[in-house]
Amino acid sequence: MQNKILSHEQIQHKVRRIAYQIYEANVTETEIIIAGIDGGGLNFAKKIQKVLQNITDANVLLCKVSMNKHNPLESGVKTSIEEKDYTNKSIVLVDDVLNSGTTLIYGVLHFLKTPVKQLKTAVLVNRNHKKYPVKADYKGISLSTSLQEHIEVAFKPKNDAVYLT
Repeated sequence: MQNKILSHEQIQHKVRRIAYQIYEANVTETEIIIAGIDGGGLNFAKKIQKVLQNITDANVLLCKVSMNKHNPLESGVKTSIEEKDYTNKSIVLVDDVLNSGTTLIYGVLHFLKTPVKQLKTAVLVNRNHKKYPVKADYKGISLSTSLQEHIEVAFKPKNDAVYLT
């Protein structure tokens, strides 16, 4: 059984709110890197990037972050832009759901190998089941769920939704 947690309109509102929060934290920056973790995180990052481009004169660069989510240590983390392009820049690492924190912590670790001006994290859904000391600086919604429950984020044209299953 699926319970809809967020509707398309609610997700659009959360995307706008997060984009404005990112803008406010980076108002003096000339470039902001929005680094989306491949999959739902990248889709969420694209939505944030689109709103940011409409509210700031800064160059908003999208970066795809790729890793094996089941074994990020073995596979390593790869980015679609070169290290020199995010060195000393403001970066926001984006994922759709923060569950255990594994994906986010390995993404953070990757970017911390390079000097950056600022590194923040953004998620649409924060589940509060962390096994690593990582937090979402910007979050759409926080849910207290059981470990048996699953969050499904569906990014579909004009029909985005978040479900609890």
